[in-house]
Amino acid sequence: MTTQPTLVLGATGKTGRRVAERLTAHRLPVRAGSRSGNPAFDWDNRATWAPALDGVRAVYVTYYPDLIVPGAADIIRDFAKLAVANGARRLVLLSGRGEDGAVRGERAVQDSGADWTVLRSSWFSQNFSEGVFFDQICSGELALPVAAVGEPFVDADDLADIAVAAFTDDRHIGQLYELTGPRLLTFAEAVEEIGRAAGRQIRYLSVSPEQYASLLAEQNVPADVVSLVQYLFTEVLDGRNAHITDGVQRALGRPPRDFTEYARKTAATGVWGGVHRPHAHADAGASL
Repeated sequence: MTTQPTLVLGATGKTGRRVAERLTAHRLPVRAGSRSGNPAFDWDNRATWAPALDGVRAVYVTYYPDLIVPGAADIIRDFAKLAVANGARRLVLLSGRGEDGAVRGERAVQDSGADWTVLRSSWFSQNFSEGVFFDQICSGELALPVAAVGEPFVDADDLADIAVAAFTDDRHIGQLYELTGPRLLTFAEAVEEIGRAAGRQIRYLSVSPEQYASLLAEQNVPADVVSLVQYLFTEVLDGRNAHITDGVQRALGRPPRDFTEYARKTAATGVWGGVHRPHAHADAGASL
């Protein structure tokens, strides 16, 4: 049993929280990588990197706000090299499908000299309950600049299971897993399934990118975040990712969780009834 911790970046996010919980359940020590961690970690403050890496054996790497932002790959390259130099031999990177910037970030980790695993993920099912869509779902109407494009929503629990497997089983070293759910759903179909599971009427509305930007601005979302989200919706959701893969099956030896299962279990918690509010953090990548 190792006494060296695994540094989990984005430890309060959708996947980071799940990875940390699973590692702890395996009785593996975890160091939370966040601004509130001890020691603190901040991508924008390089002075925090070395203290956070001190003594760790592995790192779960999630980049905020997203691997597509200019300069992200260079930052990931510098961090990965520092991690290896400080003794962290195993790096597991959360990446996104259909993003050139994400591919550059992947290469930065692959070229670092570490034992690496890349998790190239589609959009998370949990975005509807723990992320950017939560408030609109609770309000009864989700408006997005996306038409009838299919997305193979992946369950964040599947991704976390694979991340932990990558930290505990050498057969995942050097593997790039492209992760999707078992079928394509449009956003309208996903919202319909959520409404049916929650037993309430929820409407999906397709709006223009300009209308969506105005909606975000009304909610006081920063301009740089608006620009990032617009890119993700108008570029990544242009049909390039409208196909499923065998990544989950290949990594775990079982099929991925279906969106219907996610919707049913989540509805049973009551979150979409507005009674309880879960963690609402977004991880990096096109998965949002």
